[in-house]
Amino acid sequence: MSMQPIKRTLAAMALLGMALPAFAQTVVSDAWVRASVPHQQSTGAFMTITSSSDSKLVGVASPVAKTVQVHEMTMNGDVMGMREVKAVELPAGKPVKLDPNGYHVMLMGLNQQVKEGEQVPLTLTIEDAKGAKETLEVQAQVRPLTEAAGHDHAHMH
Repeated sequence: MSMQPIKRTLAAMALLGMALPAFAQTVVSDAWVRASVPHQQSTGAFMTITSSSDSKLVGVASPVAKTVQVHEMTMNGDVMGMREVKAVELPAGKPVKLDPNGYHVMLMGLNQQVKEGEQVPLTLTIEDAKGAKETLEVQAQVRPLTEAAGHDHAHMH
């Protein structure tokens, strides 16, 4: 039996970014973006990231926005602020939530209105402890502005 088809399949899997067991695996779940109103310049993206090894989220990009940054919500006394962070630590096996009350992704300079029911493509760059980078393509569901984080109301009528 020829080895060609197997090699070709492995090459195709590598190209598609399917993580083969040898690679650290990062799983993104419950990714969503808050719907925007017309002419709104920015919106937030939220998700849960679980990495199989100690890693960090070092970058996010999206075609819907000119600038994408990871921000951290800070409380200074009773003043709420936001600051950009260069990386979010992802301890091995521990789900890290990006939500409106902590770390979250800001999509700034929106190219168009982000409407409920659409999908927003996000490209996450994860760096492991050895400095190796992997990129993850995520489709984030756009949810209504009124949706509060962590409350999954089923609005299916």
